[in-house]
Amino acid sequence: MGDPKGFLTTRRETPKGRPVFLRLQDWHEVYQDFPTDRLEKQASRCMDCGIPFCHQGCPLGNLIPEWNTLVWNQDWQDASERLHATNNFPEFTGTLCPAPCETACVLGINDDPVTIKRVELSIVDRAWESGWIRPVRPSARTGRTVAVVGSGPSGLAAAQQLTRAGHTVTVFERADAIGGLLRYGIPEFKMEKWRLDRRLDQMRAEGTEFRAGVNVGVDVPTADLLSSFDAVLLAGGATAWRDLPIPGRDLPGVHQAMEYLPPANRVSAGELAESPISAEGKQVVVIGGGDTGADCVGTAHRQGAASVTQLEIMPRPPEHRSAAHPWPTYPMIYRVSSAHEEGGDRLYSVNTQEFLPGEDGAVRALRLAEVRNEDGRFVPVEGTERELPAQLVLLAMGFVGPQREGLLAELDVALDARGNVARDASFKTSVDKVFVAGDMGRGQSLIVWAIAEGRSAAAAVDAYLMGGSPLPSPIAPTDRPIS
Repeated sequence: MGDPKGFLTTRRETPKGRPVFLRLQDWHEVYQDFPTDRLEKQASRCMDCGIPFCHQGCPLGNLIPEWNTLVWNQDWQDASERLHATNNFPEFTGTLCPAPCETACVLGINDDPVTIKRVELSIVDRAWESGWIRPVRPSARTGRTVAVVGSGPSGLAAAQQLTRAGHTVTVFERADAIGGLLRYGIPEFKMEKWRLDRRLDQMRAEGTEFRAGVNVGVDVPTADLLSSFDAVLLAGGATAWRDLPIPGRDLPGVHQAMEYLPPANRVSAGELAESPISAEGKQVVVIGGGDTGADCVGTAHRQGAASVTQLEIMPRPPEHRSAAHPWPTYPMIYRVSSAHEEGGDRLYSVNTQEFLPGEDGAVRALRLAEVRNEDGRFVPVEGTERELPAQLVLLAMGFVGPQREGLLAELDVALDARGNVARDASFKTSVDKVFVAGDMGRGQSLIVWAIAEGRSAAAAVDAYLMGGSPLPSPIAPTDRPIS
C-alpha cells in the first residue's frame, strides 16, 4: 500500500469531459487530460487488499494493487512493466472496458471504488510518451506457422503472443484495414485510432504479418489455409446481428447499427467525404440500450441529428446495487455514458411493434407500446400504443453469434448450443489444428475477455505446436463440449 491513509483522505476523482458544445464539433476523445499529481493521489486510494477482489473482476489477472502502488511511488516505468505483464493492450481496455475490476473493488463496499481504469490508461500513455514501449522480438524462430483469422482485440492479442514465442504469424482481416471492431465499430470519440495504429506498428516490428482485405473462405479457400499453416486460430468475432422482424423492417431508413457505424468511422478517419447513412437533420431512434446503442447516439449527435431517442425493452435499472447484484458482482445499474450526456431521450419498458412509411416510401415513424414482464414474456400494456417520429432507425440489439456462411461452413466446425464455435479446454475446435478465441467461441462479450481469450488461446496453440508453452493463460473456456 503506497499511502495507508489514501482511501481515507482522497476522494474518488475522474477526468472531466470536454464541453459538449465543443466535442460535438469533432470526433476526438471526450475526456480531458488528468494531471499527474492528482492521478497519483487516486492511485494512493488502493488499499492493497489481502484478497484483491479487483482480480476477480478482471479476467486478465491484472496486477492492479502492484501498479497502483508503483504509480503512487512515482515509479511509472515499473508500473508499465507490471501492467504489460498481463495485458497486451492497456490503452484499449483503459478507454473501452466498462471496468468490472472497479465494481469488484473492496473499497466500493462502502465508498467509491479506486479509479483503476484511469490509472491504467495513464500508465500506458506515459509509457508510450517516455519511449518505454518497444518491439519485443523473439530470441529465436520455431519454424512453425500460424494463421489468425480476425484482427479484433482477441486476434491481435493472440498474434502478438505467438509472434513473441517465435512462430511466424499471419493475421487475416476481411475489412480493408486491420483492427476489427476497434477500427470500424468503435467510434473515434471513444478511442482515437492512433492508439490502435501505434500498436500495429509495434507488432509489425516484432514480425507479425497483416493481410487486410482478405476474406478467408472466399478470397482464400479454407483448404489452402489448412495446408499452408501449422495451426489456425479463428478470432472473427460474433458478427451476426440480432434483427427485428416486424412490419416495415425493410423500409428505407431502417438500418443495423453495424451498417451505420463503420461508414461514420471512415468519415472521421478521412476515408469518406460523407456517410451514405447520415443522421443530419433527422429524428433518430436507436433500438437497444447497450454500448452499441450509445455509440449510435453519440455518432448521431455529431452528425447533426434533430433529435435522438434510445429505446430499451427492459425496465430502467436502479441507481444503486440491488440485492440481485451484490458486491463484488458487476451490477445492473443505471449508467450515463458520454453520449447520453450530450443529449437525447431514453425510454424504458417499451417495445417497437411496427415501422411506418411516409409518402416517399421511407420510414417516417414507429409504433411502440409500453410493456410489462409476465413470467419472462414482455406483454404490451393496453392503451399505451403511440407513434414516435423517426426518419432514421438504428437497430442495436446485440449479436447472436458468429457468421456461419463462408469460413465456418467450409471448415465444418462443430457449434455449441448457442451457435458459437465449440471448443475444448485447450480452445481447440472439432477440426484438427484449428482453434478459436474471443466472441466467435465465447459469444458477445467485453474487450477485456477478448484479450484474455486471445492470450489463453495463444498459449494453447503454442503448446500444440511445441508440446508445452511458457505463455500465460489467464482463463479457460467455460464451455467444454468437445471431448
